[in-house]
Amino acid sequence: VLDSQYGMYVWPCAVVLAQYLWAHRRSLPGKRVLEIGAGVSLPGVVAARCGAQVILSDSEELPQCLQRCRSSCLMNRLPHVPVLGLTWGRVSPELLSLAPVDIILGSDVFFDPKDFEDILTTIYFLLEKNPHAQFWTTYQVRSADWSIEALLYKWNLKSSHIPLHSFGADKEHLASSSLPGRHTIEMMIISLAQSEDT
Repeated sequence: VLDSQYGMYVWPCAVVLAQYLWAHRRSLPGKRVLEIGAGVSLPGVVAARCGAQVILSDSEELPQCLQRCRSSCLMNRLPHVPVLGLTWGRVSPELLSLAPVDIILGSDVFFDPKDFEDILTTIYFLLEKNPHAQFWTTYQVRSADWSIEALLYKWNLKSSHIPLHSFGADKEHLASSSLPGRHTIEMMIISLAQSEDT
């Protein structure tokens, strides 16, 4: 835990997503994984340590977050994990030339509603390029008024809720906070709505 600025802190959502990855560690070797909004990169680091081929990304406009990704890799003996600047909602050369992915990770990326559509635009672009991929995401319920349902429909995406108890993440004091008390964390998997037909 370094700093409570967005990408400089291990948020409880990152710990929950890392727990999900650990629970599914036997399926990760050889999987191609991209973490978006990685910051301190706990989920991506766990995936890499479990044998996945990981690429970490954060906003190209936040060089300190990209440096934090690199530092996390070095501290965890993962010096060869690539770190890319990818800004949500922006089609950049880095996004266009991205290698195929199987799993996209995002912990607490649904933080500010003004970013929700940019995030889902990027996810839609990635899933269109990789129709069998999935977006594994955890988020903190901060307002009952915040919803991505209409945006999922708009972008032809579907979500599946993953109960925290199904992977041991409903324990008290996970991420040094009482769950589900002070932090109400949820997990979902987002995929193309018609991925079975592609």
